Amino acid sequence: MRKYSLFFKYLKFYKKGIAKYFGCVLLSVIFSVFSIALLFPFLEIIFNNDNAVMAKPVAIGLSSASLLETLKYQVSNIISVHGKMYALSFVCIFIIVTILLKNLFLYLSFYVMSPIRNGIVLRLRKDLYSKIIKLPIGYFTEQKKGDLMSRMTNDIGELEFGIAVVLSSLIKEPLNIIFFLATLFFLSVKLSLILLVLLPISGFLIGRLSRSLKKHGGVAAQKSSDAMAIMDETLGGMRVIKAFNAEGMVRNKFNKANDELFHVRNKMNFRRDLASPASEFMGIIVLCIILWIGGYLIIENKGMGLNGSAFIMYIGVFAQIINPAKSVSDAFSTLQRGTAAIGRVEEILKAPIIIDDNENGKVLSEFKESIEFKNVSFSYDDVEILKDISFKIEKGKTVALVGSSGAGKSTLADLIPRFHDVSGGEILVDGVNLKDYSLKSVRDLISIVTQEPILFNDSIKANIKMGNQNATQGEIEEAAKTANAYQFITKKEQGFATNIGDRGSKLSGGERQRMTIARALIKNPPILILDEATSSLDTESERLVQDAIDNMMQNRTSVVIAHRLSTVRHADEIIVLQKGRIIERGTHEVLMQNSDGLYKKLIELQEVK
Repeated sequence: MRKYSLFFKYLKFYKKGIAKYFGCVLLSVIFSVFSIALLFPFLEIIFNNDNAVMAKPVAIGLSSASLLETLKYQVSNIISVHGKMYALSFVCIFIIVTILLKNLFLYLSFYVMSPIRNGIVLRLRKDLYSKIIKLPIGYFTEQKKGDLMSRMTNDIGELEFGIAVVLSSLIKEPLNIIFFLATLFFLSVKLSLILLVLLPISGFLIGRLSRSLKKHGGVAAQKSSDAMAIMDETLGGMRVIKAFNAEGMVRNKFNKANDELFHVRNKMNFRRDLASPASEFMGIIVLCIILWIGGYLIIENKGMGLNGSAFIMYIGVFAQIINPAKSVSDAFSTLQRGTAAIGRVEEILKAPIIIDDNENGKVLSEFKESIEFKNVSFSYDDVEILKDISFKIEKGKTVALVGSSGAGKSTLADLIPRFHDVSGGEILVDGVNLKDYSLKSVRDLISIVTQEPILFNDSIKANIKMGNQNATQGEIEEAAKTANAYQFITKKEQGFATNIGDRGSKLSGGERQRMTIARALIKNPPILILDEATSSLDTESERLVQDAIDNMMQNRTSVVIAHRLSTVRHADEIIVLQKGRIIERGTHEVLMQNSDGLYKKLIELQEVK
């Protein structure tokens, strides 16, 4: 049952609802048993040609024979007083009332179950989304975005379907089976013991079919996520696909994943769909065995208290077990198929949160002195990326990180807002270890502008306001002006209310970058991290963005990462990284004096004078 622990974890929130559901199902089953069980003896008396009143039983016992004789006596008494049509009318009304009550409580069980089923899915989806948001940046470099989206949609959908079937079939149908079995034992213990031997055998054979569904369910989920990942890459890289006439290549790649998913799902469905007819067939075999054995006992006068009418009633009640047994079999098949989905969802829910928020940590309400790296090292997947990094950034100063690609510049900057945690050494902010502060208070004092402008499919106003959700319209406009974005925004037909499209696709590269600068500015942070913010822009856009950056950096502590070294020559200190180590440091003028230095070589390569 451990593999279903996630399922039971969410069920505990709905104990009262499940108790109500159980009560409604119980009453529905009781009325169902009564309507079926009492039909046979009633009809036997009514259609009997003998109009004589049966002898009154000496005493009412708890045996099946005694109760049946008592019922027959009551019906025959009604017939003798009011006639057969009256008795038939009575039986019809009795059946209508019991079936009405059965279905009324059945509907009430569905009414109670719907909020439980939907509530579990709601909680699960919320928890999954919350966990994804909390996971460290490094987690997403290991995972395909399409795979994560598939787990949020396809796997949750699979669980939603499974919950609907399982909660219904594994509570309602077992109750049906238990009550019908109790009635069968009441009618004949001997036949029912034989039945208890036959049912587990048929159940075992059907269970063999269901177990293979878990494996195929996991493969199907993975193939589905692969197809979604390809779709996500296609939508994000449509320009490149069309520019290189690669439509055929990506189409073949998607079709291959889709065909594999088709074949896996077919195999899974073939086994799942076999469970229901197989369970019905096994049920009929068991019914025929019981029919033959019971008939033999009665014909040879070995019925041991089971007469013809009671045996017909026995067969009628047993026939009612077949459909609930089929439903239970289907439910187990669905549960096996959903086990793979549970596993994929649990992988995210149980993923370790390496960057732990120190909820009881100090609140960094104000940045006063400096950020200091002391012998900092950082490793990822046993690969050392940064080694023995030590330097200090005084408040109000600008430090530039330069070096060739892969030197560790972005990783080093990511350690300040704790996108990653150091593997060795420590980072001190105002003399206190960064980990001793609450994560929220640290990030409240930092704004980041990245090389790729990351915007959302919303209005210009909403995207800028993400930096400060309490910002007024005046503050938004002021941030846009400082970022050199106000002019192009006001030229839009809807101004600040203009929707910028998916990832800001309705804006130019320079406009998108100035939007991200406005978003960073409105936060009014004391610390800025600029990660190659102008490297992907044309000359005119670069000038506008660089002007906006210069405006933003005034009176702030800045960490600047740049490939275009012309943008960092005025930094208070330039730190040159190579293979995760600091190999040079100093101002532009000092570094240019080192004729053999990497910095001077990079400057000469870029022809910066």
